[in-house]
Amino acid sequence: MGAADGLPSFFREAVAEALGGAGYHQRREHLARTWAASVGWTYVGAEPSLVTRWRGAPFGEGSPRTTSEVVTGLYRGRPAVSFAYRYVKGSGEDTSTSTFHVVATGLPAFLPTLELTPDGAGARMSEALGGQDLEMESDDFNERWRVESAEPKLAYDVVHPRLMERLLQPDARDLFLRIEGADILSWRPGMPDVDTVASRLDVLGAVVDAVPPFVWQDHGYDPART
Repeated sequence: MGAADGLPSFFREAVAEALGGAGYHQRREHLARTWAASVGWTYVGAEPSLVTRWRGAPFGEGSPRTTSEVVTGLYRGRPAVSFAYRYVKGSGEDTSTSTFHVVATGLPAFLPTLELTPDGAGARMSEALGGQDLEMESDDFNERWRVESAEPKLAYDVVHPRLMERLLQPDARDLFLRIEGADILSWRPGMPDVDTVASRLDVLGAVVDAVPPFVWQDHGYDPART
């Protein structure tokens, strides 16, 4: 067994990236191009505008901040994107690079920010520092998910029992989700895994589909007129 074989997948990717050099990145680019062509998407490569498109985690930290393996297309009629996002923190021997696989899809209207993240040690630390974890109606959901929004009413309107049940399904486990502006995105540590793009977009789509019509109407969009 190799030294990295017992590590989580995103740690194995980090080791491979550090040791693989240009050849590693060429193989990754080829994989992304091939996958995009197979599903009718477009391979973009790098897209600097994505670095500043969103304000919440994992964005806004470190420098430089870059993207790679950007692929775009339609999924179930909605515009979508998948890419690797990196930022660097520190300098010299203390330099560290963090990489995330980000998947996002568009919304029909701007909505206030609503974030749903796996509940755990990081969430408890955020709570200790003043973060607000909204309590939902389901104990099972509260044990699994942390819900944050500057507009609690929106959170309670959107995260209703049907959506809570959906987000307890296995394909939503360990995803970080956020509605921000006219997008909904998810992120996970590590390099892009194109085999998970469809399932992650299914989860994001389930959140969009669960938004009640009156919430859209309150924000300038009437689903009945489309």
